[in-house]
Amino acid sequence: MFGKDKENRFVEVESYGTISEKFNIVVDLVTGVNYIKLYSNYGASITPLLDSDGKVVVSSQSEINEIKYRD
Repeated sequence: MFGKDKENRFVEVESYGTISEKFNIVVDLVTGVNYIKLYSNYGASITPLLDSDGKVVVSSQSEINEIKYRD
């Protein structure tokens, strides 16, 4: 996860924001769990991304494979 020889476990898939605030959607490639990561002038936070029913958004294995092998 942190070494030079290892694949990145967490991958940023979307990014939005301004100079003072930025948020990213990050996917855990092991579990498929999606997270929202927020940075601002006042600090940072991370939380699981929830769907309209309040359940954690989990990417399917095919979506994870797309993320791993894009570009």
